[in-house]
Amino acid sequence: MAFTRRKTLALMTLAAACAIGGAQAQEPYPSKPIRFIVPYPAGGGTDTIARLIGTQLSQRWGQPVVVENKPGASGILGNDIVAKAPGDGYTVLMGITAVVQIPALYKKVPYKLSDLAPVSQIAKSADLLMVPRSSGVTTLAQFVDKARAAPGTLNYGTYGNATSSHMNGERFKQQAGIDITHIPYQGSGPEMAALLGGQLTLAFVDATAAYPHIKSDKLNILAVTGSQRFPSLPDVPTMTESGYPGLEANGWFGMFVPAATPKAIVDKLGAEVAAIVKSPELHKRLTDMGLIAVGSLPGDFKAQVETDAAHWKSVAESARISMD
Repeated sequence: MAFTRRKTLALMTLAAACAIGGAQAQEPYPSKPIRFIVPYPAGGGTDTIARLIGTQLSQRWGQPVVVENKPGASGILGNDIVAKAPGDGYTVLMGITAVVQIPALYKKVPYKLSDLAPVSQIAKSADLLMVPRSSGVTTLAQFVDKARAAPGTLNYGTYGNATSSHMNGERFKQQAGIDITHIPYQGSGPEMAALLGGQLTLAFVDATAAYPHIKSDKLNILAVTGSQRFPSLPDVPTMTESGYPGLEANGWFGMFVPAATPKAIVDKLGAEVAAIVKSPELHKRLTDMGLIAVGSLPGDFKAQVETDAAHWKSVAESARISMD
């Protein structure tokens, strides 16, 4: 009898534990704080957007959103943290186009692009080609002439290895036939500071970092990447208009989660973020940062990611860019 009672008690305890586990598994998402991983330093465009989205998401869902900056290895460190995180929707990557460019540039990456599930393309961006006004250069043609006259003496800055700025810069060098030294920075904030401080002779600066300085008396803007002219700089030509085609692809800021995240959570998060981006408040904030607000749903962003991965692989191969 005692054995039977003990066995019955054990079965009841197991059943209760299973019931609790089942109830926990069915808790509505989200039911605890969400981590936003930003693979770049604080103060840059990615960090700013993460905090804007995070604040709104927290207000709408009633759960804290904690932004964690994890810079390192051109964004690979932060990307990898999310790729290897549990697929429960509580670890989110706020990434940039480098997410799809890194696999085209490195042979050994600790994660695969397929380890990340696209959630929403938040905004499109572009790079502005900027020089110190003290250089006396006012057009891209003048800069190219100056670089050809003194090969190996000029440099160009980017907001990191394996970013749009880096790949566009190398393609520009190849097309122009010039020898200028690449200087990568850990984010657009430090790059902009170096340009303003005179450490760079040219910089491919992300629009979000460049925007507060486009009226600066310290800088001249020579051209813009992307498929169209910069809205606030209608007189500044695109790279294609300046004679350097192939730099029409826009960069972007986008949100990802681990690939194992249930589709229902991906869809819920994507729909909420899309609504936030399209709200008048966020739309204006993004526009004021020099961005084109998008707010796409997961399926649309997935298609964009696949298209861009193929494009940037082609750019890396044609420009012979490799980080290995």
